[in-house]
Amino acid sequence: MRRRDFLSSAAAAAALLPTAALAETFAPAAEENTAGGSHDMPLGLLITPADGPEETIKRVHDLGFPTCFFSLDAYIGKFTPQLATQFKGLLAKYNVTCTTVEVVGPQPLVWDFMQGPTTIGLVPRATRAARIDALKQASDFAKRLGVHQVQTHCGFIPENPTDPLYKETVAAIKEVAQHCAANSQRFLMETGQETPTTMSRALRDVNMPNLGVGLDTANVILYGKANPVDAVAILGPHVHAMHAKDGRWPTNPDKLGEEVLIGNGLVDFKKVFSGLRKAGYKGAITIERETHGPQQVEDVRKEKQYLEKVLAQIT
Repeated sequence: MRRRDFLSSAAAAAALLPTAALAETFAPAAEENTAGGSHDMPLGLLITPADGPEETIKRVHDLGFPTCFFSLDAYIGKFTPQLATQFKGLLAKYNVTCTTVEVVGPQPLVWDFMQGPTTIGLVPRATRAARIDALKQASDFAKRLGVHQVQTHCGFIPENPTDPLYKETVAAIKEVAQHCAANSQRFLMETGQETPTTMSRALRDVNMPNLGVGLDTANVILYGKANPVDAVAILGPHVHAMHAKDGRWPTNPDKLGEEVLIGNGLVDFKKVFSGLRKAGYKGAITIERETHGPQQVEDVRKEKQYLEKVLAQIT
């Protein structure tokens, strides 16, 4: 997989919580999102700690990022208290705040138009139960870390609300959201495989106050679903995490569009940030760059400088 190689009793308890109490808990922007930096939308970096926990978290600090976003698929089935203690210690040592944890597995996952609908997210029946379990594991681990947001790709959610897969996916999302609510967490659906309108419908139909959106500015383009500025207009009040990424529309109907260096694609970051600010967003702007090795580090440096200039223009 090319992506992100950088650097049930609880659910039942959540179901017993009054909706009004949950709404009060999750109505404001999460306070942890304001950690680090002088700007109210601090920059962050998506990392995979399995690449070397201390080296990776130290790199976040050395690159000047106050926040990070954990991609934790490598730890599914291995979320131990000892691992949480290690991660907490490293985050404290390097003065980095983890804003969100994410898992998208277990495998198989094929990030394209041909096999993606049957392999990505909570939509496919064959992997749904295993992914619900993985997300509950991630939620419990995040609680040990003191992280209050859990995110995943829910998949190619059907646009037809009468499709049986749509109703099943809504039920699956609700089950995970209830588990996260019991851990005082938001559960975020990452944009990409579905249109913003379909995601908006799922938000309404799941009807959980701790359910929100993780906006990936490039994914909506790479999957040919929307312009991110328009996506913010539809989903803005529900956005509680963001991946800053750039890209171009798909021209091959079998393959996703091309992810490119921020500033070289179609995302108008100034309009996106302005829309998010208007919607009340105060979360991290997390860079996700899908290159590798030294080139990725160099790309991230350039993207950080680019985004800092854009953020300086947002009032």
